[in-house]
Amino acid sequence: MHQGRVRIRGGELCEQNGLRVNVPLASRSVGAALLIGTLAISPGVLAEQELGQAASDPTAPLMNFQLQNSWSPEVHGTNDSQNIVQFRTALPYRLAGHQHIFRLTVPSLTEDPGGSTGLSDSTVFDLTTFEHSWGRSGFGVVALLPTGGEHRGAEQWGLGPAVGFAASRGSFLYGAFNQNIFSVAGEDDREDVNLSILQPIINLGLGQGWSVGTSEMNITYDWEHSDWSSLPVGGRLSKLVKLGDSPLQISGLYEHNFADDYAVPEDQFSLQFKLLVP
Repeated sequence: MHQGRVRIRGGELCEQNGLRVNVPLASRSVGAALLIGTLAISPGVLAEQELGQAASDPTAPLMNFQLQNSWSPEVHGTNDSQNIVQFRTALPYRLAGHQHIFRLTVPSLTEDPGGSTGLSDSTVFDLTTFEHSWGRSGFGVVALLPTGGEHRGAEQWGLGPAVGFAASRGSFLYGAFNQNIFSVAGEDDREDVNLSILQPIINLGLGQGWSVGTSEMNITYDWEHSDWSSLPVGGRLSKLVKLGDSPLQISGLYEHNFADDYAVPEDQFSLQFKLLVP
C-alpha cells in the first residue's frame, strides 16, 4: 500500500486510527444551478426509450428514487469487510427551454475497516441534456459535498465538469459518463481531491422486464498521485416489476476491483431498488 495517500472510493481514502480506509464518493456529482423552475418529465422522449434502458441511463429525463446496499467481504490491504447503504435521487426539470437532470447521491457506511460509521461524502450533479438523431448527450457540473466530516470524508469541497452520452439500437443501450472533481475549498491539512471518473454504460434488454449490463464501474484516475485509484469490472442483472402502479427496478450487481494497492473493496455485491416515476 502507498504511504501518505488519502483516498475515497471513486475518490479518496480517509485515514483513521492509522489505517487508510475506503470512504465512498456518492457516485458522482452539483449542479451549479439550484432547482429553479418546474420539475418536468419528458414522456415523449421516454416513449422512444424502453423504460428498463432509461433506468440504466444517467442522461435519461426519468425521475427515480434509488436505495442500494453494497457489501464487500474484504477490502484490499485489510482482512475486514465493508457495508455501504446509498440513497440516490434523480429529478428532471426544464429551465430556460432546456431539459436538466439534478441528481443527489448520499452514501452511509454501516460497517467499515476504520470502525467509523455514518454519512460519507455526498455528490450532486446538474446535467443539461440534448436529444440527437443517434441518442442523447449531456453536459453539466458535478460537486463533492464534505458531509462525511473528519473520519468518513475528505473534508474538501469539490467542483468540476461532467459530460456523457447514450445511444440505443433496439434493445441495446451503450454510452459513457465522465465526471471530474477538483478541490476548490476545504481543510488545509487534508489532501486535495483531483479525480476523473469514467463510467461505461452497457445495457441489453432481454424481454419481460429482464435486462443485463455493466455495473456502475466507476473507473477512477487520481491526478494528485498520477495513478488509477479504482479499476472495477462488473455486471448487473435487473428485473422491472410493479409496486402498486409504479415501476420498480430490482437489480443484483457484482464488481471486482483490480486496484489492489489501495483500500478499496476487492469484491462487492450489491442489491439495488430503483422506484421509477415516468
